[in-house]
Amino acid sequence: MQVEIRKLTVDDYDDLAEAMQKAYPVIDDNVWSKRNIQKLTSIFAEGQICILVDGKLAAAALSINVNYELYGDQHTYDEITGNGTFNTHSNIGNVLYGIEVFVDPDFRALRLGRRLYDARKELCEIMNLKSIIVGGRIPNYHLYSSELSPREYITKVRNKEIFDPVLSFQIGNNFSPVKILKGYLKGDSESEEYAVLLQWNNIYYTAKKNTMQDSVIRLGLIQWQMRPLKDIEEFYKQVEFFVDAVAGYQSDFCLFPELFNTPLLAPFNHLNERESMEKLSELTEEIKEKISEMAISYNVNIISGSMPILEEGQLFNVSYLLHRDGKIDEYRKVHITPNEKKYYGMTGGNEIKVFDTDCGKVGVIICYDVEFPELPRLLADQGMKILFVPYLTDTQNAYTRVRHCAAARAIENECYVAIAGCVGNLPGVNNMDIQYGQATVFTPSDFAFPSNAIKGEATPNTEMTIIVDVDLNLLKELHYNGAVKTLTDRRQDLYDVILRNQN
Repeated sequence: MQVEIRKLTVDDYDDLAEAMQKAYPVIDDNVWSKRNIQKLTSIFAEGQICILVDGKLAAAALSINVNYELYGDQHTYDEITGNGTFNTHSNIGNVLYGIEVFVDPDFRALRLGRRLYDARKELCEIMNLKSIIVGGRIPNYHLYSSELSPREYITKVRNKEIFDPVLSFQIGNNFSPVKILKGYLKGDSESEEYAVLLQWNNIYYTAKKNTMQDSVIRLGLIQWQMRPLKDIEEFYKQVEFFVDAVAGYQSDFCLFPELFNTPLLAPFNHLNERESMEKLSELTEEIKEKISEMAISYNVNIISGSMPILEEGQLFNVSYLLHRDGKIDEYRKVHITPNEKKYYGMTGGNEIKVFDTDCGKVGVIICYDVEFPELPRLLADQGMKILFVPYLTDTQNAYTRVRHCAAARAIENECYVAIAGCVGNLPGVNNMDIQYGQATVFTPSDFAFPSNAIKGEATPNTEMTIIVDVDLNLLKELHYNGAVKTLTDRRQDLYDVILRNQN
């Protein structure tokens, strides 16, 4: 007999499905879809482990990596897995969360489950994660539920007076019960939908630099004055001045406005608007790299407003998230205003996604995008807790649209929304004459937050910065104990917001 333990792959799917059906004969929807396995193996290949016996898949363990502070001990299986989307997975999470482990009944005498758990523990230590947490079923509870409460049942299992195939195994592998969860796994009639939250602690864990050790995140918002610039070096000096200022207050993020580099359009003012924007796009790569260097040297994540890029004859409005570890993410404005279409011929982007940062999952959208509630809702469903909205508005009524829509997005998605725009006038640049703005951080509206749901705001139409602290733990408390629960109480049996295939 040959036993092999290795990473699970999509090619194993047929054998996996067969083994799962045998392992869970009484549970509805007991087999993971192939799309599920494709997603898990693509986002976290190391966490998907299987065992082959003589070349046949006999057991498997599936896991994700999560920022556990965002979910806490009171959660359901759907919540921790993002309703099966696994958008709760974070590459910089601090806890390995076990979402599945099973052994084909034909191979249970080989103690393969212990091998899987040893492999998980080794992975936890290699990745320097704080712990392994699982929501353990108690499949024999239905046999005793008429006479024992879940707490009494767990006590008897721990004392070995009762055997439970899952809980007895977990305790035997040095997992400690933390909490009893009600309604954890829908359809688990054997456990009567109870589960035991179990934890194994990594004694070798050491706190890592720039991981979210507490829940308070500091935001620095730049209210950028439009002014004529002599050259690009003067632009860099102005950018660095603000980066230095917010970094001096130990900010985690620095947010610049949409198209804040348009003063550099002045030398091209003899061209039409489209041609001049194409010329400006030639500077974008250099500007992106320069500000990325600032993000690293000043140790602050920078949302570089937005800038134009030209690809295959199409002009996009792009925001870059420049991480302080050197990583670069980008978001392309999806919804293009009539003005942008008329004067610049801008094209909308085709990707909607959250970004993993050292402070948790964040979203970035640009100006007009915030006026479409579906877009932030999709990001919230992917785990976004802070939404950054660089904008550029010419008049007060245009700004009012952005402001009120941003405030609504914070309430309905149980998140923080930070907006920053340009102010002042810019003579000598076509279609950029006047600007109106007021940088603001919006919160949900509940007892833990300011009564006006505004954490901080700048003086309108004045060049300045604001520094604002936001607490992610308050969002978690709101989600479970708020006066209203806008995410939980959605009638998804009646309606839904769907993200279609992205190109």
